Amino acid sequence: MPIIFLREQGSDLRTLEPKREVVDGQQRIRTLVSYIDSSLLSNYTPARDFFTIKKNHNADIAGKVFKELPPKVQQRILDYQFSVHVLPADVDDREVLQIFARMNATGVKLNEQELRNAEYFGECKTSMYELASEQLPRWRNWMVYTEYNIARMEEVELVSEFAVMMVRGISARNQGLLNKFYLDYDVKFVERGEVERRFRAVMDAIEDSFASHIKNSAFRRKTLFYSLFAAVYDSLFGIQASLKPKKAKSLTNAEVTWVKKAGAKILDGSAPQPVLDAAAKQTTNVSSRKTIVSYLSNK
Repeated sequence: MPIIFLREQGSDLRTLEPKREVVDGQQRIRTLVSYIDSSLLSNYTPARDFFTIKKNHNADIAGKVFKELPPKVQQRILDYQFSVHVLPADVDDREVLQIFARMNATGVKLNEQELRNAEYFGECKTSMYELASEQLPRWRNWMVYTEYNIARMEEVELVSEFAVMMVRGISARNQGLLNKFYLDYDVKFVERGEVERRFRAVMDAIEDSFASHIKNSAFRRKTLFYSLFAAVYDSLFGIQASLKPKKAKSLTNAEVTWVKKAGAKILDGSAPQPVLDAAAKQTTNVSSRKTIVSYLSNK
């Protein structure tokens, strides 16, 4: 049986037992447990989990459940030594997801963001990685990114686009531009503190005003979430405003109501045609992005 990967968890203070979670090998473990003692699985479903050995796999024990096996065979199964690698508890979720994705992927090439992550180690890369990681619960709750997207660092790329927007204004989604941004701010990122503060302020504002709305709205699309972020940023700080420290404004009830209404209009096709065109195609070019952000900003 191939090696199983686990990650240490805090011990259970009630039972005093150690806990580990399965990173890779859940199906193997579940299969074995369901055969040996299905009562150990809280969600055991006979139609899905019950099985016996097929004749072409082992004619001697074919069709038998575990308790019907000869004692020697039962003993061999129960005494089987798993090959296990245990990851320490401080390995974060992203690393676990990346390990899982790599072990279960065949011929998957590194994407542009993964290449940037491997090439740069300075201020910009560190900042983007940390900001994206802080927001993991929100990416999941808002359903903007799947676990696979997160494993491939796609949300780090979006955060990088937000940073570019704060520093240089709205631009097209361009890998060359992102590469240059990482290069320019690799050694020295003077604006890092203010960019990070503003990013968190915008994400908090989105959480406060739109959290329960996003996963059922047009803003669940990554390209339109960019527009939502930019519109909120424009309201709080002003796009292309100086990055000198300044206090964020607050979203008004009227602004929140309009953004929700505008998102619904994009979703049901009743928004102005230029906005629908921008949202339906080429949502990552600068003209389309500006059109949608302007609409969400009620301009």
